[in-house]
Amino acid sequence: MKKILHIISSPRGESSVSIKLGNAIIDQIKETYPGSTVIERNLVTQHFPHLEESHLQSFFTPKENHSPENTAAIKHSNEALSEIFDADIIVIGAPLYNFSIHSALKAWIDHIARAGITFKYDENGPEGLIKNKKVYIAMSSGGIYSEGPMEAFDFVVPYLKAVLGFLGLTDISVVRVEGTNMAGMAEEAMEKGLNSIVID
Repeated sequence: MKKILHIISSPRGESSVSIKLGNAIIDQIKETYPGSTVIERNLVTQHFPHLEESHLQSFFTPKENHSPENTAAIKHSNEALSEIFDADIIVIGAPLYNFSIHSALKAWIDHIARAGITFKYDENGPEGLIKNKKVYIAMSSGGIYSEGPMEAFDFVVPYLKAVLGFLGLTDISVVRVEGTNMAGMAEEAMEKGLNSIVID
C-alpha cells in the first residue's frame, strides 16, 4: 500500500494527454501495490499562486513571528509540503509548452523549494531533504523530444530532474507520450507511451 500524490499541470482537462498518462501510471502503481491511495493536486483549477513578495516574506520569517498576513501567504506552500512529505510516490504530469513546463508547475516548485525545509547548505554544499520517495514524470509533447534534432529543446525533463534532485528527489522515472501532433504518429503515440510504463 502506497500513498500517491498526483500533480496535474495541464489546463486541457479531459483531453489532456499528460493527465491520461499520469492516471495510467497510477493505475499500474495500484495494481502493484493494492490498497494504495491517491491525493490529486490540480495546479490549474486550484489556482496555485505565483510567488509574490508576501510569500517570500513568510518563508523567511520565523513561524513564531508570523503575522496573520504571513500565515495566509504561506498556506499554499505548507499544504504542498505536507502532501509531498506524506506521499510515498509522486506522479507529476508535465506537458511541454514552448519547450518548458507550464507556469503552474513552476509556481508549485517555487513554493516547495524552501531553505531549511526541503534543502539546506552545510560545509559539504547543498543537501536535499525530501528523502526516500519515488517520482514518475508523465511528459507529453506534440513533437519528438526524447531524441533527434529537437532533443536539445526539451527543457522539461532536464529541469525537473535537476530541481527535484536538488530537493532530494533523485529516484525519477520518465514516461513520455510524444509525437501527438505529428502526421502518422498521433494514433500510436499514446499506446507506445502506455506500453513504456514500468513500475519499480
